Amino acid sequence: MDGSQGGIEEARLEPASVRRFLSDNPQFLTADQGLLAELGLKIAVGNVVDFGPAVMARVHAAHQREASQRQQVEETARANFSAQAQTHGAVIDLLDARNHSDLARRVDELAQQRFGLAAGTIALETDGHPPAGWRKLVEGQVDMILGGPQRLARMGFAPTALGLFGERAEAIKSMAMVRMAIWEPSRQGLLAFGSTDAEGFTEDMGTELVAFLARVVERTAERWPVL
Repeated sequence: MDGSQGGIEEARLEPASVRRFLSDNPQFLTADQGLLAELGLKIAVGNVVDFGPAVMARVHAAHQREASQRQQVEETARANFSAQAQTHGAVIDLLDARNHSDLARRVDELAQQRFGLAAGTIALETDGHPPAGWRKLVEGQVDMILGGPQRLARMGFAPTALGLFGERAEAIKSMAMVRMAIWEPSRQGLLAFGSTDAEGFTEDMGTELVAFLARVVERTAERWPVL
């Protein structure tokens, strides 16, 4: 075979050439049962090529993808609903606090029992002693922990925040922290939750629910004067 013939053979393998050939010679495909079987096709009534097996396989795959996506959406919705329900229950627990010490205890308990976390704590910037059960911070420490005076919350891991969790600090792999301003004149504080899971709190997570709890802690703490 010479070069010109080889060029013709290669041209015939182009998709457009194959399409034209099959269009001009439909019997080439419909008469070749072996080729139809290899392609997963069959001849339907009326001499029409039925793409049954191939099409059904694609439809099934698409259905599986849709089902998987729907399941993910449903699981996310259930998780959000559960988190909101637990948060509402936590609010009731916090509002029942009898004093600052009881409030701190309830924050730690709800962190562990309601949210499955390692710890929950309240911290306050003060020159003296913070309320019983609260962690003491020096002036400016809230800004340092959160990463600046403009930041209201921080999610993820912050080595500078490990001291908030006392003897449980070594187990903490991620944190959720929200700035608080309590009393008049306001004093800077933090509501912090710690998880033993490095992915428990990540930087891309929303802070709405944690911030909501922080506002509840602020209002509850203001029931009693700080000494």
